Amino acid sequence: MLKEFKEFATKGNIVDMAVGVVIGGAFGNIVTSLVEDIIMPAISVVTGRVDFSDMVFTYGEASIRYGNFITAIVNFLIIAFSIFLVVSYMGKLNKKMEQMKFGETLVHKIDKKGKLSKKKKEEPVAEPTVKVCPFCFSEINFKATRCPHCTSILEKEVEENK
Repeated sequence: MLKEFKEFATKGNIVDMAVGVVIGGAFGNIVTSLVEDIIMPAISVVTGRVDFSDMVFTYGEASIRYGNFITAIVNFLIIAFSIFLVVSYMGKLNKKMEQMKFGETLVHKIDKKGKLSKKKKEEPVAEPTVKVCPFCFSEINFKATRCPHCTSILEKEVEENK
């Protein structure tokens, strides 16, 4: 069992997951700060309230803090939208990479905006249509077996090319 755990722990998947959790936590802190320090004060200017966390509905001894709930909803919507943007961008990037793998397009470069510019495949080189007679050095048809100028037989050369 220890050997199986060691194999699991040394795989790249667990390391990727750990990095994702750490980056996700840091990203969550950034979004929380964005909501609490920038967006909610801007909304409070419109609504006339300075702090949404002070919004409380009291019934007897119970207090319902719906201001914190509103802040959490805004926080969630911003995180969800940010994740949507990242996932959709990665999907587009993966689609471009699949196209590159199948040979439909070749990536020429990535510009400053992160978009892939495409370079079309080069056309295959056409077969030659003429060759030079080794006896009289005149140009003749590539498929010719006898030179029309010096009447030399070229069959040996054709056999050597095959």
